[in-house]
Amino acid sequence: MKKTLLLVLLHFTLLICQVKTGIEVLAGSDFALLQGKRVGLVTNPTGIASNFESTVDILSRSPKVKLVALFGPEHGVRGDVTAGGKIETFTDSATGLPVYSLYGKTRKPTPEMLTGIDVMVYDIQDVGSRSYTFINTLANVMEAAAEQNVDVVVLDRPNPLNGARVEGNVLDLKFRSFVGQYPIPYVYGMTCGEFATMVNEEGWLSGGKKCRLTVVKMEQWKRWMHWDNTKLPWIPTSPHIPNAESALYYSAIGMLGELETINIGVGYTMPFQLVGQKWINGPRLAAALNSKKLAGVQFRPISFTPYYGKQEGKQLFGVQIHITDRSKINLTNIQLHVIGALISLYPDRNPFLTTDSSRNAMFDKVAGTDDVRKMLTSGSSAETIINSWQKELSKFMEMRKKYLLYD
Repeated sequence: MKKTLLLVLLHFTLLICQVKTGIEVLAGSDFALLQGKRVGLVTNPTGIASNFESTVDILSRSPKVKLVALFGPEHGVRGDVTAGGKIETFTDSATGLPVYSLYGKTRKPTPEMLTGIDVMVYDIQDVGSRSYTFINTLANVMEAAAEQNVDVVVLDRPNPLNGARVEGNVLDLKFRSFVGQYPIPYVYGMTCGEFATMVNEEGWLSGGKKCRLTVVKMEQWKRWMHWDNTKLPWIPTSPHIPNAESALYYSAIGMLGELETINIGVGYTMPFQLVGQKWINGPRLAAALNSKKLAGVQFRPISFTPYYGKQEGKQLFGVQIHITDRSKINLTNIQLHVIGALISLYPDRNPFLTTDSSRNAMFDKVAGTDDVRKMLTSGSSAETIINSWQKELSKFMEMRKKYLLYD
């Protein structure tokens, strides 16, 4: 009885305690890891302390830290570049430091960029999905650092999908790209620090190299936590992930958006929460999807008119995805059921057959395989495809255990 009460009290305490992220833990140590070293910082607007002060400002004003350069991923250091927008090197007006682009012609720091740098610090909030480019930027930084004998410090942050959710297929390396470089599932259930440790120790960097990696762990974070449990402020990780809830929906329907034949709410007020086109019968699609009785999700008919994008000003019909129980839902599987239902209801509108080959190729890269596209097109059910993933998924789960830094 006493043990049960203690566990309940511990759980309650964790619910009301704010998670302390890597940058705050580092600051609390008086920046011991960085003292006497020349520092390069890979970050964006999500790199903040819980008081909203940016990691750039925290490091640049500390007399214990010699910050010498900034590095920007997709969307830029200041978050002012749209998805896919190329970034050029420039001087940051606030600090006077050079800002090197890692999303443009150069996605991996060059030897020239790393000249005069002793340690690269990474502080970016991720969304927990393989196709989000930030973790691939991190891996590229690690690879360059290994080649140039530069240390790497990852300031860890929570996985907003929680650290226990692992879903989808393991990437086939034949489809390796900047939206999926390593053999991990679509939803991989790790923090960026855990991911970095796995990449390093598994020898996945080019030539099997390893960098000198240090992960500054969070305090108070537990694997079961969703974002609201952390008590941390959410900063948009990109223009269409304005809140932590959007990260859930991104993993649920983002692949479909790559085809550009179906609107998924991008261009409207609910990015990644909608499925719409002019020819869709919303009530019919909702009924087909709800009849599957998928755990933790409900589909509601909707009509909406995007404000920008390819469907700007066009009235679209379809469904809104409502996550009703995030503890039961399998996010990645939703898009398979949606695409399967669309093909079944509208065989002459098959989204894979009504787009160009480049979009199909992009879908395959995000999916990490062409099996999903081929099997759905040939009439395979979502359940059949999902079952085909389980053997590789089980192998990943076993490997992943070695790299988990939190309970």
